Amino acid sequence: MESDGDGRPGHGGRVWTTRAYWASYARRLWDHGRHVEIMQRSLAFAALFFVTLVPLLVVIAAAEGTRGNGIAQWITDALGLSGAGAQAVKRLFVARGQTLSTTTGVSLAALAVFGISLMASVQAAYERIWSLPRGPWHTTWRQTVGLAGLIGYILLAAWSGVPGQGTAFQPGLRVVVTLVGGIALFWWLQWLLLGSRIPLTRLLPGAIATVLALTGLQIFSRFVLAPLLVMNAVSYGTVGTVLIVQSFLIGVGYTLYAGCLAGQALTPPSETERPSEP
Repeated sequence: MESDGDGRPGHGGRVWTTRAYWASYARRLWDHGRHVEIMQRSLAFAALFFVTLVPLLVVIAAAEGTRGNGIAQWITDALGLSGAGAQAVKRLFVARGQTLSTTTGVSLAALAVFGISLMASVQAAYERIWSLPRGPWHTTWRQTVGLAGLIGYILLAAWSGVPGQGTAFQPGLRVVVTLVGGIALFWWLQWLLLGSRIPLTRLLPGAIATVLALTGLQIFSRFVLAPLLVMNAVSYGTVGTVLIVQSFLIGVGYTLYAGCLAGQALTPPSETERPSEP
């Protein structure tokens, strides 16, 4: 290591140490990501999200009766869609009156039960990332509460684009809800699904990384996925729109797991902690 004249580490030594740290971090991140099978889990997340959570969100938004279509508004905003692209996404979801008139108590209960399977999949991925054993069966209530929290965040993010439109207040509200609210959600969601076996201080970097990754996904979607959606909607109709929406949801799943993985990889391999019982 290089040193200054008085024997202290010099600038070159500090640069070498920093590069070595980040090189080691990148290796841990890559190796653990392959072990966790993050891409396969992202594909499963997108499929479960679309067939379980999307219908549930449609029913909730229809019953709520406020401006916007909940999940449709959230996807439209995330992809930066307007005009024909926004209409193509909204056509995927039926009108409120039709939704409420055809929804029964049994179908709503089934959607809720299947929605919990999505959170069970997220919990299994989190536990795999942190090398924890599967939680006991009676912790299903954690998945139920986590599902409610995720639904609440999506509906709140969709609502944040409504108040104060055209004013200087509106962008600030959206930033607070999507960024600050997102960090709070994913910080709490990790702690909840992991059964409080990992300290909150170690979970915060993963929550921040998740929100930063989602922000990057949103920028990418505006410039890449949004134009593709418009072209596919014209060429292939509803099928083309579904394919792009599914691609976006795969990206959401990837950022969800990659953010948690990035936070976990910050812990040096030599550092061990005894997790508490759930």
